[in-house]
Amino acid sequence: MKIRQIIKGVVSGQVTIVLFATAIVIAVLVAVNTESISNTSEDIQAIEEAQPVMAPKTVDVILQRVYLDGEVSEETVQETIWSMEDFWAFYEGWDLVDQNEEKIYFKQEVNDISPLLKINGYFGISDEGYLNIYEGKPDHENIIQSFFQINTNKLKSHQHSRLKEGIPVISRENFEELLQTFEKYAVQEM
Repeated sequence: MKIRQIIKGVVSGQVTIVLFATAIVIAVLVAVNTESISNTSEDIQAIEEAQPVMAPKTVDVILQRVYLDGEVSEETVQETIWSMEDFWAFYEGWDLVDQNEEKIYFKQEVNDISPLLKINGYFGISDEGYLNIYEGKPDHENIIQSFFQINTNKLKSHQHSRLKEGIPVISRENFEELLQTFEKYAVQEM
């Protein structure tokens, strides 16, 4: 019987010690967490004072695209800049031309012909023999770009009549091919 009483006393004493130790651990944790919370608030306040949060900035972004055929398009978009790092990453393929407080100018050289030329562009020849690109069928008013003067005496008759009627520009490859073809007939300036 005495052994059972001793064991009960030891077990009950151990439970008391375990409960007491648990209470101490909880008290320490609460004290540390309270201190951490106040330190975190103080840290946040110190960071905010050292690095003030910038308000988002709204600017006009002017995007200028220059195509192989000489056509230049310009688009203006309004951007709200939340992060300068994200802003510059978004316009990574563009060249910065100029910027001020209200506007940022970008330029991009596009390795393609313009959408206008793809839809309604024609190679043609002027009365003076200049190879031109026209918006629509060749006439003297809708010249998009002039390239060089052609020696029309060296052109084959079907080439000359095709240029007078207008040769549609279908793609960048077609554009480059036609330029190379007619460059052979360019008048050599001295």
